[in-house]
Amino acid sequence: MLLPPVMPLFDSIEFIQAGNPIVNQHITQLTFAGIDDASVVFEHATDWLLEQKYSENNYKAYRSELTTFLHWCFDVAQRDLINIGRKEVAKYVEYCQSPPLGLIGFYNVAQFKAHKGSALRRPNPIWLPFRGKKIADKVQPYQLSDSALKTKMAILSSFYTYLMSEDYVEKNPAQMWLNKSRFASKRKYRLDHDGDNQLAFTELQWSYVISTVTKLAKTQPDVHQRSLFLIKLIYSCYLRVSEVAARAGYSPVMAQFKRNAQTGIWSFHIPSSKGGKRRSVSMSNALLEALVEYRHYLGLAEYPQPNESHPLIIRQKAAGRGREVGCINANLGIRQIRDEVDKIIALAAISAESDGFVEEGAQMRQLSIHNIRHTGITHDINIHGRPLSHVQADAGHESIDTTSQYLHTTQIERHQSGQNKPLDNLHGIE
Repeated sequence: MLLPPVMPLFDSIEFIQAGNPIVNQHITQLTFAGIDDASVVFEHATDWLLEQKYSENNYKAYRSELTTFLHWCFDVAQRDLINIGRKEVAKYVEYCQSPPLGLIGFYNVAQFKAHKGSALRRPNPIWLPFRGKKIADKVQPYQLSDSALKTKMAILSSFYTYLMSEDYVEKNPAQMWLNKSRFASKRKYRLDHDGDNQLAFTELQWSYVISTVTKLAKTQPDVHQRSLFLIKLIYSCYLRVSEVAARAGYSPVMAQFKRNAQTGIWSFHIPSSKGGKRRSVSMSNALLEALVEYRHYLGLAEYPQPNESHPLIIRQKAAGRGREVGCINANLGIRQIRDEVDKIIALAAISAESDGFVEEGAQMRQLSIHNIRHTGITHDINIHGRPLSHVQADAGHESIDTTSQYLHTTQIERHQSGQNKPLDNLHGIE
């Protein structure tokens, strides 16, 4: 099958959610070739693009930029996106300003084409990622205008902002490059923890999430016993969705729960996370009880064995496609886990609103699965009093400064803590 020199990754809006087996195979090959985060980044990019589905022009511009940038990361630089910094972004800019001549096209063509007699859409072999100009059939020297470059980097910065909100990266190298470039303005990038876009559930909101999923697990155990354990696990161990879901090169198993022979304390091991990093997360007694309850439901022994390969978050019906098609004893994927948790949060919001907490419920509707990780970190620092260094290690933060950002991270909690502070601590003492 003839393929273009650069693989287009994202089909048009009406087809992107269906997925494409040719693209999936390409992403899997990248993973086998050493680009560890290719599948996770592809999932994040797809989710981000889906948020643009109501604006076709935005969607087209964003997918073109993502395709070009990921081509450079994976094929040219051969680096994980997690390891891209400001210097690498500068090299990407140079590449875009002077791309290989073989990647420059001179007219618009579709990135994917329908194949006759098949529902499969194939990458268009004549598609190229860069667009050049011809005047009177004479090829003009390729040039990327300042306006086009600024737009390109603004889109890339927006994608990194999304990745930061998903807690997948800790920095925005595209914006860092912009801040040092001739396009720099007085407004620099900063991670804003104020306002309605709070990073964590409040204590009240979180109590509704837990009570809602607990009730669902009792009334519909076949559907929601796994939901209860999943939410408790993410909250307690500050897990990212990519650490509990199946993806290319990773499928979590029960053996990742390990007991220290000397102390008897249990922990959850993540063999490969951001940029291939490992970490071990301490487990609370409450989470250990939740694990035992979940395993009882699954018909397993109370505690996992060292080599136990049973999937962590099992399906309730057989997979319809992919490598595990027809298999029910397999882990859920990233999108399925996101959807399941989003439904729980929506039901919890309805419950809060029915009890009169309308504003709390409205805020909850803006939160999603990645906010559960933020909530676990925030509650452990601000409520449970865990040392920052301990939380930093469990969360997998490279810097203690990142962990420190969770100190009273929401505006509501910050305002509540400041409501009753005195002006004079010694007032009234004679």
